[in-house]
This record gives sequence, C-alpha cells and structure tokens, in this order.
Amino acid sequence: MAAKYRQVRDEILSWIHSSRLLPGSRLPSEHEIADQFNVSRQTVRQALGELVREGWLNRMQGKGTFVADPAVKPQEDNRIVGVITTYISDYIFPQIVQGIETRLRSEGYRLLLASTENDPVKERECLEMMLNHCPAALIVEPTRSGERSANLNYFLTMENREIPYLMINASYEEMDSPCLRMDDEQGGFLAAEHLIELGHRKIAGFFKTDDMQGVRRMRGFVAAHRKYGIPLQPSLIFTYTTEDKHIAPMEQTRQLIRQSAPKRATGWVLYNDELAINLLQIIREAGLSVPDDLSLVGFDDSFLATATEVKLTTLSHPKQALGTAAADMILQMMNGNSSWEEKIHTPQLIQRDSTSSPAVISG
Repeated sequence: MAAKYRQVRDEILSWIHSSRLLPGSRLPSEHEIADQFNVSRQTVRQALGELVREGWLNRMQGKGTFVADPAVKPQEDNRIVGVITTYISDYIFPQIVQGIETRLRSEGYRLLLASTENDPVKERECLEMMLNHCPAALIVEPTRSGERSANLNYFLTMENREIPYLMINASYEEMDSPCLRMDDEQGGFLAAEHLIELGHRKIAGFFKTDDMQGVRRMRGFVAAHRKYGIPLQPSLIFTYTTEDKHIAPMEQTRQLIRQSAPKRATGWVLYNDELAINLLQIIREAGLSVPDDLSLVGFDDSFLATATEVKLTTLSHPKQALGTAAADMILQMMNGNSSWEEKIHTPQLIQRDSTSSPAVISG
C-alpha cells in the first residue's frame, strides 16, 4: 500500500485532473484536508509540498494553496503521445498500436500505452496517469462506448488544457469529439445480406451492446432483414455485455443448437471473430458441422479467422492501417489542423469456408 502522503497527493491530483479543482481555485486548509483523509497535518504538508514541487499547486504566503494553471506548468517531455485501448495483448489491438507507434516514431514522438480492460474505473486511472505526464496528445479507444461516459470530466479537462485527443473504433455519443472508426452498421448489414443471398431465412445475431460497435452492427443486421423483407425473429437476436461475454453467448448457443433442424437458425452473425471461434468449438462438440449445418460470419478479419481448419467468413478491419491513419490525424491536430469530425472506414465482406447455402431452405 502506498504511503499515506502519497494517497493524499494522488487524490488531490485526481481532483485537479477531473476538474473538481479548477486552475486558480484555493484548496481547503491543511486542517480541513487532514480531517477529510483522517491523517496528520504533517502528512498533508508532505503531500501538498510534492504537488507544489511538481508544479500542480502554488503556495501564496498568507493566502493559502492554489491550483496552478496547467497551461504554464513545465512539461517534462512534450514528445509523448498517450494511447489508451480497451485491451492490449491480444486480438486486433497490437496491430492497431503498431500502426500508431510506427507513424509517430517517424515524427520523433514516443508512445505511452495503457489499457482499460473495458472497465470505466480503469479508464479513469489511465486518464489520470496520462494527464500526470502532460502528453502532447491522446488517442483513446473509449470504454463501454454504448453507455454514457463515466469519465466525461476528464475529457473536458483535456479540452480545457488544449490537449488534442482522438477517439478510435468508437466514440461516446454525448461527446462531440473527432473519431476514426469502422462503418460497423454497414458491416452488420453486409454480414446479414450475405447469408440472406445464400438462402438463409432464419438468422441469429449475437451482439455486444455496451460498446457502440455492437450496437451499430445490430442496427445493420436489422436493416438487412428489413430491406429484403425477411421477418425478424426476436428470439434469434442475442445481446450481452462485457461482464457476461464469457458466459451468456455460450449458454445461448447451447440453447439454439438443441433445437431440431427445422426450427434451428441456419445462419449466424457474430459480434466478432473471437466470439465466432469460441462458439465454433461448442457447435462442433454438439456434433454439428460448419457450414453444412450452420453458417457463421464474424467481424474484424483477425488472425483467428484463419486459425482453424474452418476458415471464417468475416468483415475486414484495416487494423495497422487504421492505427497509421489515427496517428496521421493526431499529428494534424497537434499542428493546429484539427477539424472535429468523424472519419469512417467501410468494411468489406471476406468470404471463406464458414458460410454456404443451407441444406434445407426454411420459410
């Protein structure tokens, strides 16, 4: 556990980064802070002293301690660009980060990397850590973008400090921020359309809905059914969240494959390749074959799409190219060429072995 003075220091710094304490505002007295944290005044003095030395606070003789203006705070290294992703060690994220890093390194910038594990509390911690380093800019993949941001105040603090930031893969609906993402709605549409054109009429959809990617993919899935006059079956649309992503889709899959062949959905649209591969294992264990019994469509064209003997039909994601494009955008923003806009990449369907016409076309 950190020393008490460090705990006090970190909490006060959190107040500054979250704009609970604004530049120029006066801190409570040492006695009031000591009472609030149940520590001695000496501990408070030590915490405040460190923040003064770091340039976050100013002391004025006879008047008190005040929040310094971050705009004039000496920056240790303004060649740092922070990158916050939801995940970092697997799936498509390393390639996105590689694209960002390669481009920024060519311009003399270094990367400061953090991941939230799609947890709003960890996102707050990552934002605080980044703000501690006074980065030149931030590239952020929002955490649970399908929900209202729990950390809106930190993003507003960045705007107030004129720190350029860019959202990738999604953005918070309540924020007007520059964003680089895929056209996930078009991807969901293309996935469902592909199965419809093959002759499937009972199509299941699995969508993670605490992220906007999943919400938009579901919209596209619904739109394709409407365009082609295919009735939507509510019992075949499954949604889940981060907390139950390892349980709910698997349980729903087992329920679906227990149905008799005439009643069973013959085509499935999955939120991403990772989910598709996980469900493929359950389908095989039940004695069913892909694509003879079921056709599966993933999303992202990740390395997982070709990692098994059944090569996955999926929607493209540029990954490293998207990372490079994100770096280009943030470089332009740092150079003052910022336009608060949304740039969207259109996915392409990549047909492989996991889809075919259904053995029996049901009405």
